[in-house]
Amino acid sequence: MTTHSIDFRIYYEDTDAGGIVYHARYLAFAERARTEAIRSLGMPASSMHDEYGLVFVVRDATLNYRAPLKLDEVFTVTTRLLEQGAASCKLSQTFTREGVLCAHVEVVLACVRAQDGRPARFPPLWRDLLRKLAAED
Repeated sequence: MTTHSIDFRIYYEDTDAGGIVYHARYLAFAERARTEAIRSLGMPASSMHDEYGLVFVVRDATLNYRAPLKLDEVFTVTTRLLEQGAASCKLSQTFTREGVLCAHVEVVLACVRAQDGRPARFPPLWRDLLRKLAAED
């Protein structure tokens, strides 16, 4: 079991007029990092829809800012599983730059049927796959 880390660079499109990352962009970076974390486990998120008719939706997200990220900086988003239920999971995502914590996101993803948006249990394959994102103690 392991966490997943990925680096990103800050571009003009990510910043506000002061050259600091615009608050909503943190959620976009977190989404990309989650997508890549799942892909790194051997399955693109789209395959859950293709094979089971299920999708992930964000049920809850909390974003805590600690230090600003600025234009042209490179930072790392580390994703790990905190909790897993039958039809949802909670992930922690930390944004660091050279070892400094810049932001923290906690997100609860729900598994729902694409057809009608009703909650659904994770298929066993996906439950086991997500479990791999749990940090080793």
